[in-house]
Amino acid sequence: MADSKYLFKQPDLSWEDRLLYFIPPEGRTPEKIKDLLNNHPEIKFVSLVGIDLDGNDTDEKIPISVFFKEIEEFLNGGIQTDGSSVVLPGIVTINNAKVDLMADASVNWTVDYNYEHIDSKTGLPVGTLRIPSFLVHGGERVDSRSILVKAQENAKKQIKKYLSEYPSFARNIGIDPEDVVDIVLTAATELEFWVKTPGDKADIDQLTVSQVLQEQYWKRTKGNVRTSLEKSLILLERYGLNPEMGHKEVGGVTAQLGGEGRFSHVMEQIEIDWKYSYPLQAADNELLARIAIKEVFRQHGLEVTFMPKPIEGVAGNGEHTHVGIAVRMKDGSIKNLFTPINPEKDYLSPAGWGALMGLLKNYEVVGTFITCTNNAFNRLKPGFEAPVCIVASIGHSVNMPSRNRTVLVGLIRDKSNPLATRFEVRSPNPHTNTYLALAAIYQSMIDGIGYAAKSGKTSEELEKEFSKKPGEESDYLEKDRAYRSEEDVFEYYTPEERNKLFGTPPATVWEAVENLNKFPEKTEVLKHGNVFTQKLINSYTHAMLHRWVMELRDRIIPENIELVRSCIRLHDEEENSLDKERWNKINDLKLYLLKDTSNTKSLFSKIKTAISAKDYSTVSKLQLEMSSKINELKALYSEYKRNILHFETLSNQGSANRS
Repeated sequence: MADSKYLFKQPDLSWEDRLLYFIPPEGRTPEKIKDLLNNHPEIKFVSLVGIDLDGNDTDEKIPISVFFKEIEEFLNGGIQTDGSSVVLPGIVTINNAKVDLMADASVNWTVDYNYEHIDSKTGLPVGTLRIPSFLVHGGERVDSRSILVKAQENAKKQIKKYLSEYPSFARNIGIDPEDVVDIVLTAATELEFWVKTPGDKADIDQLTVSQVLQEQYWKRTKGNVRTSLEKSLILLERYGLNPEMGHKEVGGVTAQLGGEGRFSHVMEQIEIDWKYSYPLQAADNELLARIAIKEVFRQHGLEVTFMPKPIEGVAGNGEHTHVGIAVRMKDGSIKNLFTPINPEKDYLSPAGWGALMGLLKNYEVVGTFITCTNNAFNRLKPGFEAPVCIVASIGHSVNMPSRNRTVLVGLIRDKSNPLATRFEVRSPNPHTNTYLALAAIYQSMIDGIGYAAKSGKTSEELEKEFSKKPGEESDYLEKDRAYRSEEDVFEYYTPEERNKLFGTPPATVWEAVENLNKFPEKTEVLKHGNVFTQKLINSYTHAMLHRWVMELRDRIIPENIELVRSCIRLHDEEENSLDKERWNKINDLKLYLLKDTSNTKSLFSKIKTAISAKDYSTVSKLQLEMSSKINELKALYSEYKRNILHFETLSNQGSANRS
């Protein structure tokens, strides 16, 4: 008999309470799964969910009757596909396309409901059991989830080794290796997203003013936004995510109240957070949360976007990622590996300092798996609380924890709660492949923990090394770099100073991918324990570069062409010389961007030519120039337009003339 909490027929419950939302891994046998699903006839399909290297999740509809007949094969052998729908370039090829989907028995399985398709017999929405799975090709797991699994296993193995082989390291973090029964990795993400009325276009000026004045930040939600937010939190709770908070973020403008008391012209930014879990489950939870949130808001007539930078010029969507490591002792207690023996004296234990040093030292290659799309780089710019520099903040003093929102990594600590010590990595966004990002983060931290263990240094000694000035020698960190700042790095340093102190950050997908070749010793850190193999790295970089140039050629340039063409002359011949002067600058810039001649190519054409030649270094440089010129054009045209007295009439005339 199925567990009573999952039973379908309970007349005293609402229809929402009668649904099955997830199946935990404990005691999940084929017989119990069948019994449970038979008691929930509204669940009519099964979908094995694999995550490719681009972060895409597979979805298929397998009738539950087929699943029941072949349940042993589904759970142990997997099902086959031709691999045409997954991003695994260089691995899955047109002449070797067989890919198996193999169920993962270690995580929660969730039920995705179609609230627009009501089962006639039960009166409940039709559900699909989503089973997180691995992608297997040629007998090897080649998906994002499997990389994170290997990273988890490698981290646990290495930490146990360091605790047992380096007694002084164990003593300095207050742990007896003989009492350790397990290594506990934890992770959590904070999800930001923009929500708006479908079809509405952003008023950048209004959004910018509202952001500067912080008119929306943590304000009360209203109308269908409030309803959607509340229902999203309730739904995530039903899925077992234990949501902790939902609130307005910094971006947005006040919605308009219509005659029927309904709000329209919604344009707001929201954040939702939920409880941490171990890394693989945390990544699965984030995928589930994105799906659930988008569906709830859609049901209430609102459009959600998780794009890193959906609106140029205002705040983008971040997904700050929290990571920690603890140990479980024989007596059942949990001890945070990063918390120092004496929190009144030290910020971190030697293991904590090592993890932080490893993350920053190797971040050039870690970042390739966090930020590797055009839109993601649009978010990472000074002025929007988005991290650009490879630098961390640990607080102004041991006794006064602080938050610096301008750095890449922040130390989160609470002296009254030793288990709370962790790192907040601020660079990820909602489109980051969290599986690969967490794997890379843990690989880099383990490298640093290994240094701390082998060095035998105390917390005080490691803090001094981490806080070094540029030019000072270090046994682990790079001599000419700084790694700590408690200042607002965008206000305190010039761009040139930031690049000198913290390294020049990549600005394009090509620059991010090239870091894997530019820093081979750091790339080897990712490969340790066979976590990131060279085959998988090659496949990932090929996929990122392909998407980069396709998007640049077929989406960004066409959009920019339309923008250039939309900048039309608004003044007549009798207007003053200032309007003419400004228009001449605009027209010259338009010609440089768009117009080919018999002797010269426009900037857009140069980019397309470089793409065709696969001269990606040139493409990267020209892309940055294009971005700069487009921003210059926007600013010039805005200034020019503001000085036109009869803008509306002349604009309409211009439209008529063009037609």
